[in-house]
Amino acid sequence: MPARAGAPPSRRRFLALSAAGAATGAAALNGCALPVSTGVSGAGETVTVMAKADDLGPDLVKQAERDTGIAIQRVDYDITKLIAMLTSGSPPDLVRGVGAVDAAFYAARDVMQELDSYFAASSVLRPDDLDPVNDLWRYDGRVQGKGPRYGMAKDFSQDSMFWFNTAAFDRQGVAYPSETEPVTFDAWLDNARHLARRSHGQTTVFGGSYNGLVKLTLMATMTASAGGSLFADDFSKVDFTTPEARKALTWYLDYCRLKVGPSPVLPDPNGWDGPTYQAGRLAMSNNGYWMGGMIGTDRKLAEASRLAPAPVFAGGPRISACQGGTGMWMPRKSRNKDAAWRVFEWFFGEAPARARAASGWGIPSLKSLRPLMPHQEEFQRRTLSAQRNELKHFSVVAVSPYISGDAFESLFNQTATPAMKGEMSVDRLAGRLNSVINEQIARGKEQVG
Repeated sequence: MPARAGAPPSRRRFLALSAAGAATGAAALNGCALPVSTGVSGAGETVTVMAKADDLGPDLVKQAERDTGIAIQRVDYDITKLIAMLTSGSPPDLVRGVGAVDAAFYAARDVMQELDSYFAASSVLRPDDLDPVNDLWRYDGRVQGKGPRYGMAKDFSQDSMFWFNTAAFDRQGVAYPSETEPVTFDAWLDNARHLARRSHGQTTVFGGSYNGLVKLTLMATMTASAGGSLFADDFSKVDFTTPEARKALTWYLDYCRLKVGPSPVLPDPNGWDGPTYQAGRLAMSNNGYWMGGMIGTDRKLAEASRLAPAPVFAGGPRISACQGGTGMWMPRKSRNKDAAWRVFEWFFGEAPARARAASGWGIPSLKSLRPLMPHQEEFQRRTLSAQRNELKHFSVVAVSPYISGDAFESLFNQTATPAMKGEMSVDRLAGRLNSVINEQIARGKEQVG
């Protein structure tokens, strides 16, 4: 049974999470005017926010204090420190999180505050204005995407969409993908093979990158695109041997073995797609709309770049999920809930939200802010058109609450590396993944109760 409301969670409940942090070395939690709140205030109080500097820098802290009258104490996001604060009963008042992988995980451990009553009373964050991506932050005790709201995305992308550089396609004589109709995964990989360039045994231009944000959401989303589910109905197990999961796993292994793009066995020296794409050394990048904020800073690159729909498996459904949905949540044991909610409203619905929407670094998670998305230039209008078309195909792909994104990432990469190099068969890998990941899930399920 879940811990009773109001009681700090035992350290045992977070054993799997801390183990994952140690295993990976760092947390992987690696976008119109609105009325000002007329609800709860909390002015004169202090709210502690655990976030990264990119989420809430010094200037934004000062602006928050001016706009809300609430003092903000920001502490750097640190998973070990968060666990210690949660288990001691003195958590931050707001915590950074990634909805796709964190919401169900923390909600199942009964450390999140349900926020439905706050949303219902808010004049800033109205339930009917919330983009469906915010359903990533819902959990009904069994399935992600339903039930109470525990947080909200600050902005988002449909992360299986991909950018492509028309100059790279022109140079290799490859036809452009459609900006409205999805290519198949096989066609994407074939394009990547033709676009990759090598010299003296070294890759000088990657044909494409397709690694998702974390392997948990990548594998779950690709399996859904093949028409199945990576998890059992009760989320107590993964099964990579089903035809759909095996299809997703086989495709990703082929991608790694062909060395057409960065992977755990062929790391990008820049660490992520952005600088490589900017330098013309990456023809396709499966980062969704948000990367347009970076692309737009280089006019020549922006004019050559296009945003294309998420690929599909032949005969499978059209799935275009959000693999992130970064935002914030409120711990159940927060001592300043009303003041924290006022900061929450401000961050997600007022000045910072409007600035994010206009920046192009993500789709706003309030539907009323969409008119602020950049559309002044032709390349911005083209991108926006492709993105609007893709929104019709959004869906929440639920993941298991019994394993963290970090733990899944670590176990997947460690186990799959020989197969990525062509030293292990798909079937043998599928069995091994089932064994090691389900062992971790079983521990997590036992801890949740």
